[in-house]
Amino acid sequence: MNAALAFEARNQSSIVDTRLGVEIKILDINDHAPKFQKSVYEVTVDESHDQGKEVLTVLAFDEDDSSTNNGTFVFTIKSVTPKTDNVEFYIQQRKESGNIYFKGCSDFEKAQKYTILVEAKDKGEKIQLSSTSTLIINISDNNDHLPEFSGKTGPGKVKEREAGVEVLRLQVTDKDVHGSKAWKAKYTIHEDKNEIFKIETDPVTNEGILTVVKQTDYEEQTNHNLSISVQNEIPYFSCKIKKKVQNAMWELDKIPPNSDTRSANLYNRIPVTIYVEDVNDPPVFIPPVKHVVVMENIDVGTSLTTFTAKDMDGSHVNTFTFVKGEDINKWITIGAKTGEVSTIKILDRESPFVINGTYTATLYAVDEGVPPLTGTGTLVIHLNDQNDNVPILERNAVSICIDKEPTMANITAVDLDFPPFGSPFYYEILGDVKDKWRVEPDYGTTVSLVKGKGVYSGHHLLQMKISDQQGFYSIQNLTVMVCDCSITPDCYIRMVPQARMGPGAALIVVLAILILSAMCLMSLLLSCKEKKKMILIDDGLGHIIKSNTENSGTDCMVISSHNIQ
Repeated sequence: MNAALAFEARNQSSIVDTRLGVEIKILDINDHAPKFQKSVYEVTVDESHDQGKEVLTVLAFDEDDSSTNNGTFVFTIKSVTPKTDNVEFYIQQRKESGNIYFKGCSDFEKAQKYTILVEAKDKGEKIQLSSTSTLIINISDNNDHLPEFSGKTGPGKVKEREAGVEVLRLQVTDKDVHGSKAWKAKYTIHEDKNEIFKIETDPVTNEGILTVVKQTDYEEQTNHNLSISVQNEIPYFSCKIKKKVQNAMWELDKIPPNSDTRSANLYNRIPVTIYVEDVNDPPVFIPPVKHVVVMENIDVGTSLTTFTAKDMDGSHVNTFTFVKGEDINKWITIGAKTGEVSTIKILDRESPFVINGTYTATLYAVDEGVPPLTGTGTLVIHLNDQNDNVPILERNAVSICIDKEPTMANITAVDLDFPPFGSPFYYEILGDVKDKWRVEPDYGTTVSLVKGKGVYSGHHLLQMKISDQQGFYSIQNLTVMVCDCSITPDCYIRMVPQARMGPGAALIVVLAILILSAMCLMSLLLSCKEKKKMILIDDGLGHIIKSNTENSGTDCMVISSHNIQ
């Protein structure tokens, strides 16, 4: 540092005689120690951190003249705590910064934290001043220990046809931090091509839980030979010191964390055998579904088919009984030992339980095991249609308006049979109806009933003969109401004249109320007396009227065409 002074020389008359400039140079002394930017530095590094890779940088400065030894300083590592044989820390200085490195392999299990004391000391000639800073280097755990199977991993057992049950638990040990990803185990099943088993990790105990997820069959395979390997959720790495070298990086044997190919060969793998326990198997229908085609209305007792079943258990071969399951119409029976299915009722294709011409029944085969088990078979009966239903009128009453011109009403017939035994139909009006009634056209599903000019208002009863395409017919009564439609649009709606209640009617209503009240009072008095029992006498027989149709009764008479002479 320099300072400038100016001097003036004056005579007695105050006249400047001489001016003199003097430069004073101030010499620096070592009166400042180097100072760190921070008194404490802290950093966290993974234990897989490579040697020779920067860990931390420290900064320091000195207020003395940097061009002299008083203002220059050097960094020195004064101490490392704890002292371990697996790492050696060193510092490299670049002007006012110092970079911290290490040689070797850091190991979380040996030291989770290192405390390093770093000194910055100047180069003063007479006295050297210094200061220190504390470096805290935390080591985070990584997966440098493989999980190892421990305890007995003997064979497991599972009952055939069981699924979703635990078979076996596998125990492992791992020296990494409990609960970390480096500790958590991940299991893999090998030699399970049908994927019958799965294995999951117990999050608390780290055990491998082996579960059967598909049903096994003792008769097909009595045991399953698997192998199970274990690894961690994050990749494994390894670092081992081969040789310590002075003034150079140490020689190491290291597996980086991302070297899956090399580390995969180190994973623990053990064989596991699962034995299948034999249990009672249900009988199996062969085939499970049978289709038969028959004509409806076949004779009761007709044999439809014979079912066969097989019991896969060696101890219960063919020791089972056939029983009928669902048969909603109660049409069939099955032989307990033979499996022969026969009819016990007339099969009707027009039954509401026949869907698209098919009727389905369920059959069972029950074995004699403990407990007894049941196999299920299905019988599908395809029913061919017969002409066993006559056409009938959809409505047995119509109305027609009276008019000078011919008027008409639509009439429709229905037949439960399917083509060619159903619609369209032939229509014919029986009796002497010439010039009175006719059908136009006389062939179809819906036709028109035409009224002639000689028909007057009132009720008319017609006999209609309706035949299907095969000549099977019925004769039905058709009631026709003819009326003046200018009075009412519907002949069946009658106009009721309005009326007022006169004095006589009012008196009758009052008397009726009084009589009803007296009867209620008498009933109440009689109920207080001792009740007598009434003996019911069956005094007659009931009779059921034969309707000759498969539907509800209609006003018709069925006549088969082959009975007409």
